[in-house]
Order: sequence, then C-alpha cells, then structure tokens
Amino acid sequence: MRKDFAVLSAIAITVFLLGSIANAQCPASVLTTGLKAPTKIILSTKGNLLVAEQGDGSNTGRISIVDESSGARRTLIDGLPAALGAPNNDPSGPSGLAMRGRTLYVTIGLGDAVLNGPLPGSFVPNPNPSSLLFSSVLAIQFSANAETNTNGFALTLSDQVALKNGATVDLDNGAGDKMSIKLVVDFPDYLPEPRPGLPNAVRQSNPFGVAIDGDQLYIADASGNTVRAVDLETGTFTTLTTFGPLPNNRGFGPPVVEAVPDSVHLVGNQLLVTLLSGFPFPIGNSQVRAVDLATGKDSPFITGLTSAIDVLPGDDGGFLTLEFTTNMLEPSTAGRLSSYASPAATPVIIANCLITPTSMAREGGDVFVTEIFTGRVMKVTQ
Repeated sequence: MRKDFAVLSAIAITVFLLGSIANAQCPASVLTTGLKAPTKIILSTKGNLLVAEQGDGSNTGRISIVDESSGARRTLIDGLPAALGAPNNDPSGPSGLAMRGRTLYVTIGLGDAVLNGPLPGSFVPNPNPSSLLFSSVLAIQFSANAETNTNGFALTLSDQVALKNGATVDLDNGAGDKMSIKLVVDFPDYLPEPRPGLPNAVRQSNPFGVAIDGDQLYIADASGNTVRAVDLETGTFTTLTTFGPLPNNRGFGPPVVEAVPDSVHLVGNQLLVTLLSGFPFPIGNSQVRAVDLATGKDSPFITGLTSAIDVLPGDDGGFLTLEFTTNMLEPSTAGRLSSYASPAATPVIIANCLITPTSMAREGGDVFVTEIFTGRVMKVTQ
C-alpha cells in the first residue's frame, strides 16, 4: 500500500480501542474472530465463505473457509506470500478473491517488495523481499470434498520458487485431498518513478481485487490507479483503464488526490470499481466507477462516498456500498454499509458501526463483512 493507506493502521487501532461508536446503527453480530488481517471475502461455489488474510509476517498469508451459519473457521491454505511492508509495516499478502468452478483466483499484494526511501513519501526497491511472488495472481484448484472437509494445505518457500519458475505445484494435505496451484501472472513489483535527488525511486504495484469474465481476469491495482486485463491462457496483460485523480475538498493538502481503486466486480457488461481516494481523504469525493469492458472508458456510477472500499448488487436492481470509515482523519468514526435503490438514489444506512471494514459478501438478506484490524467477520442482517 502507498501512503494512501498509510494512516489506516493508526486510525484502525484508535477506533478499535473506543470499543463502541456513539449513536451507531448496528444490526451486526460477530460471526468469527481470530483472522489475520482479513481483506476480501466471497462465497464459494459450495456456499462457504472464503476469506483472504494478509497475514501477520513473512509468508503468513492464508485463505480460510468460514461456515456462514456457525462461524467455524478452517484453513484452506496457509503459507501464502505475505510481509509487513512500507510505509508503516502494514500487512500485505493475499488481497483479492474470485472463484469459478473449482478454481480460486487469488491476488497477492505488494508485500515488502519496496522499502521506504530517504525522501518523504518515497519508495525504493527492496533487494531481498520475503517472496518472489508479490504483485501476482495465483490459480488454486481444489475439490469440493477438500473444501468441505479439508485439514488445510500449506505452501512452502520452495513451492513459491517452483511457481515463479513456471511449474505447477501439487499439494497433499495428508488426508487424501489434493490441491493444484499455478502462477497466472506476475506483474512487475514496481515501475520507475524517479524524483529529484532520488533517481531510483519507484511506484509499486499493489493488486487489491480481482474479477473474472470469460477468459479474462480484471485486476484493480490500488497503487497504480489502474485496472489491468489478464488473458488466462497466456498470462499476458494490458491496462484496461487508468483512473485520474480526485478533487481534494479538505482545505489543506494538494488540490487533487490519487484514486486508489481497491475492489472490482463484474456486474452485467461492466466493471464496478470502488475508489478509496488518497490522503488527506476528501469527504464525499470517493466513489464507485463503472468501466466499460469493450472500451475501458470509466464513468461515475455512485458518488458522494468517503473511503469506498466495496460495492455489490443489492435487491431489485439496487446496490450496496461499503466505506472503510466516514472520515479517515477522525478516529471516532466507523465504517458504513449503505443501500441504494438505484445508483442516483439517496442512500439508506444499514449499519454505521463497522470497525475498519474491507470487503463484503451477500447471501439472501445477510451481508458478511471483513474487518481488517479486528480480525473479524461480521454478519449484518438487512
């Protein structure tokens, strides 16, 4: 994560210590706890909740299976690429999930591929990153039986090297279940972004969400402000769209801030992408953008948000939006789940008591929300 995410950990810890939010609308209950920086959640093709966890140190990334009724957690796979990265030792690892059939596509974030540079807000390459697979997408294939009864699989560092070299890694959990893993695409960890006095400064890649359509994956890059299209057969990729900066209405800081796309979903013939916005996180200028799959042209879809972090179709043509907080610079504010009868409708707040929410999955009238710094999945009943 770039400095756009740099203050999240400090805000999150402060909010968590408050214990509760005054006057909160909170039809939410704790489904499960003890997760390691949960960042994305989806429903599997068997109806289980799959959670991407960014981990708590080098190569501690994990995908968990959570029962949506009991909240019981089991490990699907552990040992995925992860690290505590710049600028504030933020957890960074598995960051996006999409599933088709029995194949789970997992984006891996920037990890510790870069280090803080000597100038404010600058980054330089890390000559010894914790993994060779940062800023990549993995395809993980496993049986329905493994999902139902798995004892869990584990990826080793030697497995990571094999994946980097183009091999398929086959895992056995010791109970007769098998798992096959391939590297779909390995993005550059960073691109040159020289600065006066720092010619080796870089801008890192940070895949933070994935959607699938036919033979294409679409990857939201939170640091590159882009959506990339990846050909599943060849692993080649192109930039589908680049998001321009957003106006800063804070009254201090630069006139515009970075877009920071942090989730992507296929809805009809377009992608819906949430833009978190960058520091100082303007109020009401975060939004959901619609991206045309054929042309890559993007346009406003839902506006007036603050720190948008996920969006999903709701009931009767409506939509749900999730915001990390209603004011990134005010520790007393929590995250917000809202519903829209249409993209232009006045939102209805469902819950404004969520603590650092990052993603949601919907099943009937229930919405399941990950909270990254509490390590929880919350169940919100609409």
